[in-house]
Amino acid sequence: MELDQAPAGQADDACAGPGTDPGRPVLSLDGLAEAERRRALVAETARFTAAFTRWTEARKCGGLSYTRLQLLQALHCGGPAIMRDLGEQLGVSPRNMTAMVDALEDAELVVRRAHPTDRRATLVELSPAGARQAEDALGPRLDAIAELFEGFSAADQQAFATALHRLGVAMRTRQETG
Repeated sequence: MELDQAPAGQADDACAGPGTDPGRPVLSLDGLAEAERRRALVAETARFTAAFTRWTEARKCGGLSYTRLQLLQALHCGGPAIMRDLGEQLGVSPRNMTAMVDALEDAELVVRRAHPTDRRATLVELSPAGARQAEDALGPRLDAIAELFEGFSAADQQAFATALHRLGVAMRTRQETG
């Protein structure tokens, strides 16, 4: 990736609060030991994740937060699903998943129904209004978020996609191995 370099020692800022200050120099890993580089990358990832989450949540689409829109998208693309599975897919705790489904149910965008074979499970599915909302909102919302990548070259976009894929594989591998 074509990145500007910050002065050495930037990684010592691992305890800095989350945020994305445009005046803050790009993290430099030069001269750091392997363990320090990894910790610096964890801190930088945490700052980015917090800032990205705040940024996407601040952009309401038809009154829907990004997370709720993701839920509509999951149901739109995958069909009815068990709440536990949806929570795992979206990275949402059971408590928050219940609150999200409650809110979307109150807005008449989803409905709950009993699972046909598992009495303990509840299926969530889109209502007709939820399907319309998903179709109307998903494209424009995702396009607005995708504008973040306008200033990235094709090579930078590919490097970013590759890095995210490798991080996902590393997380799954470590999760599976305990």
